[in-house]
Amino acid sequence: MKKIFTLAIIIALSFSSFGQNHHERIKTLKIAYITEQLNLSEKEAQEFWPVYNTFEHEFFKLREELNRIRRTFNPDKLTEAEAKSILNDIKVIEDKKHILRIKNLENLSNIIPAKKVLLLKKAEDEFKHKMFEQYRKRMGQPRK
Repeated sequence: MKKIFTLAIIIALSFSSFGQNHHERIKTLKIAYITEQLNLSEKEAQEFWPVYNTFEHEFFKLREELNRIRRTFNPDKLTEAEAKSILNDIKVIEDKKHILRIKNLENLSNIIPAKKVLLLKKAEDEFKHKMFEQYRKRMGQPRK
């Protein structure tokens, strides 16, 4: 029954994603994959996804902030003081990411069993691996 439900979600989301950008389609596939791998009950899913999506959104903002910092300087033209300031900014953002991850683990542990929290990390890693494999296939790059 769960597999049919998951398949129905994937199909429904696939049809709704025709007008969405590539990032949204990947997000949709990730949601379906995680839902299937964690075998979330309806109650768990209702509580899990808002918490997980909030974490993902906050983490994305921090990652974008890091990317913005990295794009805005030329290491060859920095003074030592400027480099130290940028390193400090990066450290602050990395600390925020770490704290956010820990808070997310605590929040999710209050919603789903610890075993499913561990399965989540495994599912995220597997999904990322599958996405990279698909990317390599499309780009014609052999696996290393």
